[in-house]
Amino acid sequence: MKTLKNRNRILVGVVAVLMLLVYVLPVWQVNLEAPMYPEGLSMHIWLYNVTGGEEFDLRNINLLNHYVGMKEIHKSMFPEFLIMPYIMGFMILGAIITVLFPRRLLVYLGLGNLVIVGAAGLFDYYKWAHDYGHNLKEGAPLVIPGMAYQPPLLGCKELLNFVACSWPHWGGWLLVLSGLILILILYDEIRGLPFFEGTSAGGTGHG
Repeated sequence: MKTLKNRNRILVGVVAVLMLLVYVLPVWQVNLEAPMYPEGLSMHIWLYNVTGGEEFDLRNINLLNHYVGMKEIHKSMFPEFLIMPYIMGFMILGAIITVLFPRRLLVYLGLGNLVIVGAAGLFDYYKWAHDYGHNLKEGAPLVIPGMAYQPPLLGCKELLNFVACSWPHWGGWLLVLSGLILILILYDEIRGLPFFEGTSAGGTGHG
């Protein structure tokens, strides 16, 4: 079984630290811009909670949603918050095990887990956004026949006089960076990175 180069073992440790930071940073953000809100409104999605970007943003978003019959956004509507901290902890544990037992196979497994969790998270967010934007309460103060208010999965979209934008936040970008580092490690292990050759961090191990 192939043993990781010393420098790549260190990079796996960096990945563990990056994923640990995701506990204290929002993973996703939805921003709303409109003439009546020149500074915009934002919603932040964390591993374990949903909050407004500013103190009253989520309250104002819920007030706006009430007029068109959308559900109120609150933590309890996301059962995923109960398991996501544990899933992230499992991936961090995997990275620590890889540092202690630096095998190439474990990097493949770590990258696979990260891709699966990321894809599942995006699909889950899409399903929530679809339900949130299409299943409207009857008797809402403002009803526009045929209008749906599903926020975009990624990017920006016009919803009435609002522009809604959905992007990764700092925690999400750290997860993307973690995946890129794991890909870089595997590439270096298989093909080698010329700019690393000859550095003191480079010892190659074979199992």
